[in-house]
Amino acid sequence: MTYDLVIVGEINPDLILRGTDLRPAFGQAEKLVDHADLTIGSSAVITACGAAKLGLKTAFVGVVGDDIFGRFMLTSMQEKNVDTSYCITDATQATGFSIILSEPADRAILTYAGSISSLHYEDINLNLFEDAKHVHLSSYFLLDALRPHVPKLFKSAKAKGLTTSLDTNWDPRETWDDGLNDVLDYTDVFLPNQAEALQISKQTTLEAAVNILATRVSTLAVKLGAEGGLVQQDVTKYRSAVFPVDLVDTTGAGDSFNAGFLYGTLQSWPLELSLQFACACGSLSTRAAGGTSAQASLAEALSLLESR
Repeated sequence: MTYDLVIVGEINPDLILRGTDLRPAFGQAEKLVDHADLTIGSSAVITACGAAKLGLKTAFVGVVGDDIFGRFMLTSMQEKNVDTSYCITDATQATGFSIILSEPADRAILTYAGSISSLHYEDINLNLFEDAKHVHLSSYFLLDALRPHVPKLFKSAKAKGLTTSLDTNWDPRETWDDGLNDVLDYTDVFLPNQAEALQISKQTTLEAAVNILATRVSTLAVKLGAEGGLVQQDVTKYRSAVFPVDLVDTTGAGDSFNAGFLYGTLQSWPLELSLQFACACGSLSTRAAGGTSAQASLAEALSLLESR
C-alpha cells in the first residue's frame, strides 16, 4: 500500500493565545496575554501530523489560498512527513485560520473559514483509494462544498476496500445533522468528543448518547477530555484515563487521540489497547503549545503505556 491513511479536511493555522483570563473586553479595552504562538492548526492536519509521527504513511486532501498562511501550512505539513501533493492551492481564496483562546481549564475557538469550506468532491483524486488502507475526514460541518457528497466519498472508499473514520468536530451552526446520518451509514470508526456526542444523539447523558451512537457504526470512540476516553464495539466497552504529563496546552489533544486510535486500529490491535494508546498520544500532545509541537513518537507513546 502506498498510503496507510488518507485524510480529507480543513487546512488552517492556529494563533494560540494563552493566559488565565482571555475573555475579550469590548469598549476598546486592551488586555495582555501571557503567550502567543502561530502553529499548525486544524483538526484534520493535526491528526495527519500525529499519524505520520507514529509512522503511518499519510496523504492529505484539502484547499489553501495562495498566501502566507497557505504556504506556512503546506510547508509545515511536508516537514511533518505528510504528503501534500493532493492538496489544492486556490489563488481566489484566502486560507482560513483560527484564533484559540487557551485558558488552563478550557479554550474558545474563533475561526475564519476562508478556503476551508471550498473543498469540492471533484477536487479529490479518487485514485488515492487504489493504494490506501483507510480514509479519515475531520470537521464535517465546516466543509460546506464537500459535505453533501461525503456519503458518496465514503461509499467509494469502502467499495475499494478501505475502512473509514469521521470526527465531525463542533457544528458552528449547531444543527448537528446536515446529512450526518447518511454519512454514518458508511463510517466504520466514529470519533466525537463528549459534547459532540451529546449534541448529535440529542441525549442529556453520556451513557444514553453512547448507547445510540454505538448502534450506528462498527466502532465508537468518544474523547472525554481530562477524563480520558471510552470505546464501544457491539456490546464490548472499555474506558481509559489520561496519562499524567506536565500540561501546557490542550489544543489538538483530541486530534492526537484520533491519530493514536487509528494507528492501533490499522495495526489490528485489541480494542482496549488502541484506546489506551490513543489516550497516551492525546496526553503527550499537551506538553507544548499547539497541536503538533509535542506529538508522540511511537516509542514515546509505547513507553508511556508501559509506565501505567
